Amino acid sequence: MKILPSIVVILSLFTAISCKENKASETVLEGQKELKKEETMNVLFVLTSHDKLGDTGKKTGFWVEEFASPYYTLLDKGAHITIATPKGGAAPIDPSSDSPDAATNATERFNNDDEAKAKIANTKVLADMNPDDFDAVFYPGGHGPLWDLTNDAHSVKLIEQFDRQNKPIAFVCHAPAVLKDVKNEDGTALVKGKKVTGFSNLEEAAVGLTEVVPLLLEDMLIENGAFYSNADKWAPYAVQDGNLITGQNPASSELVAEKLLETLK
Repeated sequence: MKILPSIVVILSLFTAISCKENKASETVLEGQKELKKEETMNVLFVLTSHDKLGDTGKKTGFWVEEFASPYYTLLDKGAHITIATPKGGAAPIDPSSDSPDAATNATERFNNDDEAKAKIANTKVLADMNPDDFDAVFYPGGHGPLWDLTNDAHSVKLIEQFDRQNKPIAFVCHAPAVLKDVKNEDGTALVKGKKVTGFSNLEEAAVGLTEVVPLLLEDMLIENGAFYSNADKWAPYAVQDGNLITGQNPASSELVAEKLLETLK
């Protein structure tokens, strides 16, 4: 009759060991899920293909700091970044953004990063990008986007699809201009009733390009019904309204990247 209690004890020990193993397995699986999420954070960067500054005879393109700071902020957290432009191939860099006066830690890192520079020299074609393949989209600024991305049907459709999927859509400096023709499902402007920022009229005047650019970003956003706000000239300032993230100027690039990263977590 002593055999029965012994069997009960053995079964109890077996059950306890099994529970511990299951809990350990669950912990490992949870850790694997978190790791997988970080490894598969895919972000699309959209840059301009336009390199002419109106009729001035000068060159423009994207602003290096506005690309580099968000690029490394996300890359260092394990993001996989794809870069696309309307034409594909090399994305033009605004010469002014590559000068010593515009240098930052991020731009210096970019200048010494052959892999990143190779990506800029060989961007994907924007029309080939599928929002389903990405978790977020980010548009760096520079004056270039004012000429091509504001009128790019593929860009408009892409942003609308990201927004419909409630994925983060982020822009800095002149890049919010690409929202000009982006619509909600009801046909209203995407920025209508949204808190946004972007390169201010005062900043455009300060760089002497008010009469050169095809549109003034601040005016366009207000005309489209956005609740536009800005900080002092050149001060870091970023605004988030739902999945829409906007930054005012080059100094705001890191703030936009941090908000984007936090939204992706």
